[in-house]
Amino acid sequence: MPKSAPTMRLDRYLATVTDYSRSEAKRLIKAGEIAVADRVTTDPGYPVADGDDVSLQGHLLRPPGPRYFMLNKPPGYVCAAKDRRHLTVLDLLDEDNPERLHAAGRLDIDTTGLVLLTDDGQWSHAITSPQRQCWKRYRVGLAEDINDKTVEHFARGVFLKDDKARTLPAELEVLGPREALLSIQEGRYHQVKRMFAAEGNAVVTLHREAIGAIELDDDLDEGAYRPLTKEEIDSV
Repeated sequence: MPKSAPTMRLDRYLATVTDYSRSEAKRLIKAGEIAVADRVTTDPGYPVADGDDVSLQGHLLRPPGPRYFMLNKPPGYVCAAKDRRHLTVLDLLDEDNPERLHAAGRLDIDTTGLVLLTDDGQWSHAITSPQRQCWKRYRVGLAEDINDKTVEHFARGVFLKDDKARTLPAELEVLGPREALLSIQEGRYHQVKRMFAAEGNAVVTLHREAIGAIELDDDLDEGAYRPLTKEEIDSV
């Protein structure tokens, strides 16, 4: 059987494509001010399918476009749509239909910093695909002093436990005995922590500062977010 077209509740659709709140959208719908595919409906839950024309008082509304946000992730949140034990990054958003968004490159629950959220699958794939080798920069705090050979080892690539191939060349800038900036091109499971573990060290704090050309906004407090600029979106 063919798959049915994705749908969205009419009141949510209106709140997404206009400045009306959900409650205001419901009042407009019940007042008969909204038509879907040239047919007036007074049901706020009426399903709007992709491609349906929706008009408000005779004026056609644009369909919802893709959304792009940067979030300054605090510790204690997971980069998932739902989690039974923990809050997720979507809980930090004051947006309609947050469940349609996903993280383009996840962070561990105790890792802080830049998370990119979008509902554009192709855009996020360009960030997370191993073939694209999108650079990510992390500020790392360590339990022990950084070994003199670590910069050289990371530049060459290191073997992680249970992995058969070296990591891709990475750039390590030592800021102090136990602090550094690490830029990597891939996103293996717990990669930064495992890279330092391979050097006999342990990561104490981990904060992502940049993904590609997109830098975490210094004005964003922990837990705050903002839409990406066109330049940031186009940089991916």
